[in-house]
Amino acid sequence: MDYLIKDIQIVNEGKTLVGDVFIKDRVIHKIDRNISVKENVTEINGNGKHLLPGAIDDQVHFREPGLTHKATIYSESKAAVAGGVTSFMEMPNTVPPVFTHELLEQKYSIAATSSLANYSFYMGTGNDNLEEVLQTNNKKKDVCGVKVFMGSSTGNLLVDNPLVLEKIFGGVELLIATHCEDEATIKRNLQKIKQQKETLEPADHPLIRDEEACFESSFRAVQLAKKFDTRLHILHISTERELQLFSNMLPLKEKRITAEVCVHHLHFTSNDYKNLGNLIKCNPAIKAEHNKQALWQALLDNKLDVIATDHAPHTWDEKNEPYEKAHAGLPLVQHSLLLMLKYVQEGKITLEKVVEKMSHAVADCYQVENRGYIREGYFADLVMVDMDTVSEVNKENILYKCGWSPLEGTAFPATITHTFINGNLVCGKGVWNESIKGMRMKFDR
Repeated sequence: MDYLIKDIQIVNEGKTLVGDVFIKDRVIHKIDRNISVKENVTEINGNGKHLLPGAIDDQVHFREPGLTHKATIYSESKAAVAGGVTSFMEMPNTVPPVFTHELLEQKYSIAATSSLANYSFYMGTGNDNLEEVLQTNNKKKDVCGVKVFMGSSTGNLLVDNPLVLEKIFGGVELLIATHCEDEATIKRNLQKIKQQKETLEPADHPLIRDEEACFESSFRAVQLAKKFDTRLHILHISTERELQLFSNMLPLKEKRITAEVCVHHLHFTSNDYKNLGNLIKCNPAIKAEHNKQALWQALLDNKLDVIATDHAPHTWDEKNEPYEKAHAGLPLVQHSLLLMLKYVQEGKITLEKVVEKMSHAVADCYQVENRGYIREGYFADLVMVDMDTVSEVNKENILYKCGWSPLEGTAFPATITHTFINGNLVCGKGVWNESIKGMRMKFDR
């Protein structure tokens, strides 16, 4: 089915202009004022609404295979689409972890039959799969990147062998995305706090996984990247101190070292552990207020390049264990764009800047082919937003399989009304069309 969206405020490439968008054969066929077509199309009145390029989330955990009691590619991609996220890049810490190309392609096969959004998957790294990792160089156009857990992780995805790290940074030819926290610092902090108190609590989390742990690991990653001229992307920056490692002196497309900030580090602070406890326990930790303020400034100044979620669902029972046993991670992909639109309404950031950081910049950072912009010839991954209608997060409308959100009870001053994936209206005013699945993203490398 083809669509003609009429009289809508198009937010794209730093401007907002009123116009029409004609969607035909999966792509944006024409952008102009007063488009009229002879074809049989479905016309949508966009008067008073905004049209954004779909958000591209470069860091999610959808848990399939092996952890489907928490989430599935289907359930979380549906939540993503409802939240205006039309494409995602998913992490390798599933069960088994993605240490081979055979396992990587199995995930692509699952997504091809179940994902409502467009998808890509990272190749995982350990201390013992270097040969498989380097084979990713032959799939530059087909794989978003290589994920390296530097210093701290769950299970055997931790890469702590210095020689292996050197070979990864020296040998991988596509983007390397890193989780940076220093394990030795974390262990030292944990031992110190345990000597002071018998029972740990959520408020101890940012003291254990502190600013130093993040900086030491990020600094090491930047050193390696500069040594080998590696294309490095550091995920979920959470501290003021780390910001000195990044620059805004070059346009994004010319940067070799880039950084991501996640919505929860822009929204919560360590003061929120008092009310939310383990529900906001995540790695790296949500930290003191001054870090949040510095992250906002760096985002607006382009030292931080993209906004993502690190969407990481766990069951309610897993989050309500005592602190040391409670799983780390927050489900966020359904509400990330809405959360940023809340800050637009509050004057913290412009709508054009949100589109830049959640769509354009992600496409540029990863060299995503024909997505992330509202351009003729690009895939029609589009989101219609009503900036005048409130939407509230509650149990009845949460689509995560885990069934909860740290944002429950939040009223957002905007509503996502329509989400198009590759020209298909997958969700429009609460009506779903799940017959056509998303596509595997390609990369222009």
